[in-house]
Order: sequence, then structure tokens, then C-alpha cells
Amino acid sequence: MARPRPATAPPPEAVLRAFAPRDGQRGLGLPPEGRPGPRRTSSGPWWKADAASDPWRDPHAPAALGRPAEYVEETPQDDGPLVVDAKGRRRLRLGDISLPVAVVAVLSLLFVAALGGTLSWYLGRTAGEAPLLSPGTQLSEVSPGISEAPGSVASIAQQVGPAVVSIEVRVGDSGATGSGVVVDAENGYIITNNHVVSGAADVDGAEIRAVFSDGSGSAARIVGRDPASDVAVIKVEKPGLVAASLATPGSVVVGDPVVAIGSPLGLAGTVTSGIVSALDRPVRLSGEGSDTNAVISAIQTDAPINPGNSGGALVDGTGAVIGINTAIASLGGTGTGGGSIGLGFAIPIDKARDIAEQLISTGTAVHASLGVQARTVTDSVRDGALVVNVEPGSPAEAAGIEEQDTIIAVDGQPVGSSEELQVAVDSKAPGDTVTVEVVRGGGSSFEVQATLTTA
Repeated sequence: MARPRPATAPPPEAVLRAFAPRDGQRGLGLPPEGRPGPRRTSSGPWWKADAASDPWRDPHAPAALGRPAEYVEETPQDDGPLVVDAKGRRRLRLGDISLPVAVVAVLSLLFVAALGGTLSWYLGRTAGEAPLLSPGTQLSEVSPGISEAPGSVASIAQQVGPAVVSIEVRVGDSGATGSGVVVDAENGYIITNNHVVSGAADVDGAEIRAVFSDGSGSAARIVGRDPASDVAVIKVEKPGLVAASLATPGSVVVGDPVVAIGSPLGLAGTVTSGIVSALDRPVRLSGEGSDTNAVISAIQTDAPINPGNSGGALVDGTGAVIGINTAIASLGGTGTGGGSIGLGFAIPIDKARDIAEQLISTGTAVHASLGVQARTVTDSVRDGALVVNVEPGSPAEAAGIEEQDTIIAVDGQPVGSSEELQVAVDSKAPGDTVTVEVVRGGGSSFEVQATLTTA
């Protein structure tokens, strides 16, 4: 059973007068002015001809469909010369600015610019210059630097520098410079190169002078020199010397950092650094105005070495001297002239020490000899030293070595050149017996025994 509809209150009197039924209608009718506008017509979506008899419409409902909302476009306001662009930004519309206003604005800008420039010029002309001198001025300074860490280049230079000297040689009107290392502070012995002092040997009026790191100098005398190793020892009479520490044999490996200290081009106390780039490098040292004729098994370094470094120290990271700088490589060959191209050579300190001890003891040094002269040769299969001369009565002759034989090893160590043969023999002492491997003609190699003598 349907639930009875609750009674509704009658519409107010004012509404009844405005919307009174007309033409037999029931309920509220249209307003006095008639139907709404064109949006609400009998054919519109919300009003139909049978709307009054529509079962879903309650003619007794207090609410009825009203006039649809109307949208009226606003008329843009005239903001004068200011316009709003598509992004909502206000801009000046120059076309709406009157000509007198524009002229006044431009003239104002020009006046301000002219006034500013005139004032700047006037003030610059009339301002007085600051005094050129300022008595009593003190510049800023920083606190003293931190002491260098052990093993740094600066620390090594401070440690070894006082033991490295400059050597000045004067013969008549000519002169030369080199370097040296103090090895005996008590007796004043200094190691240097033979080619540094050989020009003053046995020459009347020749002068040799050692200049120390503190600027003092002292006359020096030649104790002994050895052209076959390019080592010489000089002596000074000066108290309070500082001697360098000499490294032990075999304490150096390729890649170790090194420092070269000497007087290149007469510039005393010069320090350069690098690494050990090779060991046991056979290097032939030419005379270049001296009687030096040596082949050494050198330490190769890329620490810059120049003329005047000869006789100076090559030092490892502990401050110990590992070699005596003696030669540099240049595009024209190997010697003591030219300039550094990153290839320098030093006599290993164990060899220099041995020769120096002999020179200090006897004034001369002895070397072992096989008694052959050789040149480097290769047959594209095997390198060696081709014997071009055998000295009569030499160990080589006694061992049966003949001319045109090729020596390829000494005591099992390969020999690939005449320099390597000389280094291998020089590493021995007179009286030592060595095994020499020889190739004769196109045959196979064979070994002979030879007892070395004094060169």
C-alpha cells in the first residue's frame, strides 16, 4: 500500500499572485512575462509539451525548473597604453603614447647622461693624486714554513748539499768547472771525475780550487786520477768539512727516486730530481780534451744533468750517495758536453769507492785485462764482441782465443757488444780466472778458461 503523501503548505500569497494558474492550468504557472528565453522552449531538453502530465513530475512540488544560467562576456577594460600579453604580463603600448611625452622622456635621459659624464670628468680632473711614496710602510708576511719531511727533495738537499763542492780549474788563460763530493772530512779527500781535473795534471802554474756551500774556497791538489774509470781524488786543507754518506752496493733498483746535486754551468748548489731509469748500462766515455778513455757500467737517470754536474753526487731518498755523475746522452752521442735530454749517467758508488781507495792509498788504480781489442758485431741471430786483435802473451792468447773469434759470454753472463765485454772484464780483479764462451767461424760455441792480468 502506497504511503500517503504528506500535506504541503500552500504557496505564499505573493507567489500565488505572480504565478496564478491560467487557462485551466493546475498548480503554479509561468511568470507574468511569459515563458523564459530561447533556451527554454517547448522543444528544449528540459521542457516538453507533455511536461504537465509527466508521471515523474510532481505538479504540486514547491520547486520548478527555472531559467538556465546566462553567461555574459565581459568587455575588456581599456588600460590606456598598458596592454596584457598572452602570458598575463603588462607591457607598454608605445603607439598610444603621445609624441610630446616621448620627446620629454628622451630629453630627460640625455640630460641625466650628460650631467653624469660631466661630473665624472670634472671630479677626475680636480681630484688630487695619492702620494707616490709612503714612509714606514710594512708589507704583510706569513709565519715561518714547516720543516721539510724526511726523504723530501728539500730535506735531501739540506743534508747532502754541504758535502758537494764546486771545482774550478784554471790553466793559463783557460778555465773549467765541475763538481766534487767530500768523502773524508778529516783528511779533506774529495771524489770527482778525471776529465774535470786532468787538464791541470802535471801542468806548471795550473790551479785547482774547491768552493764549498758556504761560499768559502780552498786550494786543492790532485791525489790520483784514473782515466780508465773517469774517477779522480783531490785533497784540500780545510777544517770543519762535512762528508757525504756513501750507499752500499746493490741498494738501488730501477724506479727509485734520486736527486742530483752539483754545479751545472757554474751554478753552484743546483739540485735536480728524477728516478733511476736503468742499471748496469754500458757507457763509453770519450776524452773530450782529457785523457779519459773508459767504459763504465753506469746508473742511468732522468734527473737533469748538464756540463758542470760532472763529479757531483747522485743521491737516493735516504740521502746516501749512490753514484758520481759523469756523463750525459745527447743527440750526437754520449759524453760530458751538450745539454740534458733526460738521459744522464753516473758511476756506481761501489766502483767509485774502490777506485778512490786505491788512489788514496797508492795514487793509481789497477784494472783486470783479457788482452784483446774487440768491436761490436751481430749476425742477426746472436750479438757479441768480435776480436780484432789479440795481444801477444795476453790471457786471451794463452786461452787459445784467436782474431775473428766472437766472444758471447763471460762467466755465464751474455756479452752483446765490445762495451759489455770490457765491463764484464773490468768487474773482475787481476788474477781472477774467468770462463769465456767463444764462437769461431760459423760453428757452434765453445768455452775457454783465461786468467786475467793487470791492464
